[in-house]
Amino acid sequence: MAARPAIFLDRDGVLNYNRSDHIRTPEQYVPIPGAATAVRRLKQAGWTVVVVSNQSGLGRGLFAQEALDAVMAKMRAELEAVGGGTDAVYYCPHTPGAGCDCRKPKPGLVFQAAREHGLDLGRSYLVGDSASDVACGRAAGLRTVLVQTGLPEQRPDPAAVLPDYVARDLIDAVAWILQQGERQPTLVDS
Repeated sequence: MAARPAIFLDRDGVLNYNRSDHIRTPEQYVPIPGAATAVRRLKQAGWTVVVVSNQSGLGRGLFAQEALDAVMAKMRAELEAVGGGTDAVYYCPHTPGAGCDCRKPKPGLVFQAAREHGLDLGRSYLVGDSASDVACGRAAGLRTVLVQTGLPEQRPDPAAVLPDYVARDLIDAVAWILQQGERQPTLVDS
């Protein structure tokens, strides 16, 4: 089977409102309006959708694995409720100083997903709300989209991080991605 392109999405600040004190419970997971519908558009267009997220609150002991699992289950349920969903979810549980290869801006999560799911990174995109998301995408050879829905005090200057596109939100990002005809996946029978 030929490698297929994917859309890599950060979670906090892209799919849901971010919090400076970490999302610790399912009740604190508040979807950004329209994000689930945007994911549905990607799925309907044949894209593989992969969430890649730094979750250092786990490594810092701010919440337990069970709490993170419950938050991720709510995320999946919110996306699936409108006909979207994800093909995979990857997260880094390590603290910023851990030196791991999976914490964005390093591209370890993207590379792992590509290996495990047969993804063509040269035709893929990463959508995120931070400089580390854009840097991760670039390091993995992806086109990058910076959305403006993250925490205002943490929004990077687009001129400093140089994404391929700056979007108001995930709806705008998906509209732009779907206009990039040369990058759209071709659906083939396996």
